[in-house]
Amino acid sequence: MTSPDRVHRGALLAAVLFAALPWVGCRKMSELIEDESVGMNGGFEHARDGVPVNWLVYNSETVKEGGDFDIILDTKDFKEGRQSLKFLIRECSAIGGWHSPGIAREYPALSGETYLISLWVKGEGSAYLVRIGGVDAWNGDYETVDSFDPASDGWKLVEYEFTTPGEYETIRFELNALSPGSLWVDDVRIELVDQGSSGRPTSGSQNRSDRRPAYTM
Repeated sequence: MTSPDRVHRGALLAAVLFAALPWVGCRKMSELIEDESVGMNGGFEHARDGVPVNWLVYNSETVKEGGDFDIILDTKDFKEGRQSLKFLIRECSAIGGWHSPGIAREYPALSGETYLISLWVKGEGSAYLVRIGGVDAWNGDYETVDSFDPASDGWKLVEYEFTTPGEYETIRFELNALSPGSLWVDDVRIELVDQGSSGRPTSGSQNRSDRRPAYTM
């Protein structure tokens, strides 16, 4: 027979957990300011209150555990337009996702379509991870676009082809800073690879102007 004491403790624990649910459910994982008129905003030219428009941003308002960093619109060091997005990291988690400083975006995609992901990145002391994947409400199937151990190599162009897995109709791009240092990103593009006469995806041109945009600036 269950003792009254055990019943009381169980009821108290259930009450505490139930009371905590609204706090868990209301935690903001990222910050998002939307404006359809500016498109993808892959060059981070459009921002409000320091937040780049149309990006899910993992900033100091949302990364609460072990995070000490700034996200800056850098008008002195960039590859395209008038500014880049800079992460100045003093402390952060190496887990990635919403646990670490970063940005993300999701886009509708056709199953089996091949996309070319390209971006300029620069790291000084900060390791980072860039990934792309097919996602739905419950699952994600990611591939690594680029990762970088702490070093200083200047700006580099990263390009990666990704084919949407058959079970997904949404793709998600995500970039995270994973260690102290500085990280810059600029001119992020997601473009459909040119189609051959057979209708099958073929390699796109290395000249960006020759590609068919899906999601650009």
